[in-house]
Amino acid sequence: MFIFALGGASFVASAVAPVLAIQLGLMAAGAAFAVIGAFSWVITLWSRWSRQRMFRVISNFIERDSVACLITDYDGDILYSNASARSRYNPEIGQAIASLLRPVFANPAGVLYRLQNSTSEKVVATEDIPVRGGHIRISARAMQERCILWQIEFFDETTASARGYGPGVSIFTLGRNGTILSMNDAACELIGKRCTQLEEVMPDLPLRPGVPNEVLTQAGPRSFLISHVEAGSGREELVLLPLPDTVATADPDTDFDTLPVPLLKLSPDGVIARSNREARKLLDTDRTDQRVLSDFMEGLGRSIKDWLGDAAAGRSLNRSEFLRLTRSDREVFVQVTLNRVMENGRPVLVAVLNDATELKTLEAQFVQSQKMQAIGQLAGGIAHDFNNLLTAISGHCDLLLLRHDQGDPEYSDLVQINQNANRAAALVGQLLAFSRKQTLRPEVLDLRDALSDLTHLLNRLVGEKVSLTLRHDPVLPPIRGDKRQLEQVMMNLVVNARDALPQGGTIVIETERVFLKEPMTRDRAVVAPGSYVSVKVTDAGVGIPRDKLQKVFEPFFTTKRTGEGTGLGLSTVYGIVKQTGGFIFVDSILGSGSCFTLLFPSHEILPGAADSPTAKAPKLKARQGNGVVLLVEDEAPVRAFASRALRLRGYTVIEAESAEDALRLLDDDSLVVDVFVTDVVMPGMDGPTWVKLALEARPEVKVVFVSGYAEEVFGEDKNRVPNSVFLPKPFSLNELTETVYQQLV
Repeated sequence: MFIFALGGASFVASAVAPVLAIQLGLMAAGAAFAVIGAFSWVITLWSRWSRQRMFRVISNFIERDSVACLITDYDGDILYSNASARSRYNPEIGQAIASLLRPVFANPAGVLYRLQNSTSEKVVATEDIPVRGGHIRISARAMQERCILWQIEFFDETTASARGYGPGVSIFTLGRNGTILSMNDAACELIGKRCTQLEEVMPDLPLRPGVPNEVLTQAGPRSFLISHVEAGSGREELVLLPLPDTVATADPDTDFDTLPVPLLKLSPDGVIARSNREARKLLDTDRTDQRVLSDFMEGLGRSIKDWLGDAAAGRSLNRSEFLRLTRSDREVFVQVTLNRVMENGRPVLVAVLNDATELKTLEAQFVQSQKMQAIGQLAGGIAHDFNNLLTAISGHCDLLLLRHDQGDPEYSDLVQINQNANRAAALVGQLLAFSRKQTLRPEVLDLRDALSDLTHLLNRLVGEKVSLTLRHDPVLPPIRGDKRQLEQVMMNLVVNARDALPQGGTIVIETERVFLKEPMTRDRAVVAPGSYVSVKVTDAGVGIPRDKLQKVFEPFFTTKRTGEGTGLGLSTVYGIVKQTGGFIFVDSILGSGSCFTLLFPSHEILPGAADSPTAKAPKLKARQGNGVVLLVEDEAPVRAFASRALRLRGYTVIEAESAEDALRLLDDDSLVVDVFVTDVVMPGMDGPTWVKLALEARPEVKVVFVSGYAEEVFGEDKNRVPNSVFLPKPFSLNELTETVYQQLV
């Protein structure tokens, strides 16, 4: 209305204005105010109509709801009530909801204030208020037009029985920080008063689920088992479960069997006297009477009978033990806590069981990752030291071979030294393989061709009593991997299959294209959708026991007798497959055979892309070179060999035993250097760090990094150092000199 008044005033002023321009301006302002006023009036009418329509829709929706529903404004005045609310509370329009609920429970204004403030954060807020004979649950929901929808629901004491706790079970509803929101009648009768904090009821906090907790009852301290039940909206229900010897006074055949916690009653010698329904379900049995605990569990590390004897004598009580159930369908672990009670003057044990399968699975994954990390660090350290030694051995052997021809008596001895040094290098490669730290040389491979080239060697490995059969998918996409490492995988799998056939038989190697439309989850691994190449190695041998299947890929685990296996074969296979980006699974039936399945991502060549064959490594030749090489190596024997080898090929060599020495030499601007040959890991400053500092003043110098560690020791540094290549140790004389030659040409 104020805007309309402004518009009218503008028109009146325009009529008396002396200047025509002012008259026109005032008339335009008046018209604008009139339009704005009309628009505001329409919006007001639309808002009123929308609000009325919203109330009609909501009221029609909740009118027949069995729960009492009220709609109030933000001041708490009632705007609407449904039939259930009208019949139960007889509200009046405009009445404050706090005054309506004042006869129902004490101080409703505080509860309603908390709920209304919570709706701005959670949209829906709920609180339980204890009343005589049960409790009331009030929910508040924010609505448009600054209104609140309230729902008031009454729960009587039969709710606890309906939830499966049994009649007479004490239940506390807890909020945050241990605040007791409500107590049922059984809890109030047990405690003798209403409490607001959990410390008033249970002095020995924090709570210990599955273990007797002390409760301060009106008759004195008593022990109860505790069960937590999530009730939503940040609340939880705390259920007090009486111990088996205390429920016997009521109805032992009913109450003990219906308790929601798996319980066993044992004699000190391990005979099961009683079990409840949850325990029998966990043990996967129909009856447990007069059977012993060791029939169902194993894996304590000592005799279960001795463990029970200690508990019966009062030792090792309230301390959980993890055991494995002897179920045939699946692997289940349980957490068992023993408590001693007295019956007729004799000790009786009560075992509280908790399913700990998920916990043990996570623990096994963590232990496996820790084990692989520790072994990876150990393997990396061993590889570094061994590769330095092998570089010096094989390098000086190469220097001796230069001075001997095949007619010399010492020539064959030197060849033997060289070959055994290469075998030692292969063993170090195996150590790095299962820790997934070996240097791979990936290329695009057709597995059919790779396996065909390997068939002759595999036939020699399996012997005369075992035959080898290959079956190939005619349409098999290529994969990308290290051919030498994948050959190692196939040899290890075939050798294991041969050892599983002591009486002879057939080993089948089968390749197949697999396309997954959905993710495949197996053995705690998730295989993403896509195209894969599957390789299966199948034998009909002795098989692997079910409890050993999860351990076959662990380093140093073997089912063979001492001296027949190192336990590195399948670990090496696992590491190579994982580093290649693939997956490996095993299926086995004891006495029927085993099948190892490898899945490698296919390497599809896009249309139009260059389909050129992989360039082969150049054949290493003894070629002469020229130039100045700065050799930085902390191992004196390796430095001595590398220096002599490079000088023999015509290079000028400047030696340094550390990065700091190398940088001091380069401070001389008159010193000309063509290539840096440096170790990666050294005491003090490492190779990539000092090279990057040196390249700031000499950007044209080429770099050859050498290391006894795998190439991944670089991290991201390799990509940041221009004109650099990596040469893994142990390297031969020709490999070193040819690599330097290629950098300089």
